[in-house]
Amino acid sequence: MARKRKIKLLGIEKVMIKICVLLLLLIPATDVFGKAMLSDSNIEVERLKKEITTQTKKNQSLTMKVNELQSLENIQAIASDLGLAYNSNNIKVIEEN
Repeated sequence: MARKRKIKLLGIEKVMIKICVLLLLLIPATDVFGKAMLSDSNIEVERLKKEITTQTKKNQSLTMKVNELQSLENIQAIASDLGLAYNSNNIKVIEEN
């Protein structure tokens, strides 16, 4: 009859096996956690890009409105509505030498 030999492990070998098992469990868990954090960051980046685009469009619209209100024709129309008249005789040119 063949006799089975029992293998005895040293204390350091038991610790090494436990560390290996722990690493085999932790490495995939940290990988999944890292990918989840990356996904959250990407969602936040896309939200901020959309917000920036919206704000840029609002800024362009307001700039166009300001330019429209600053136009000479608009100023002359408002001045004439208020009873103001353009008198070129009152304009004096000052020249520097």
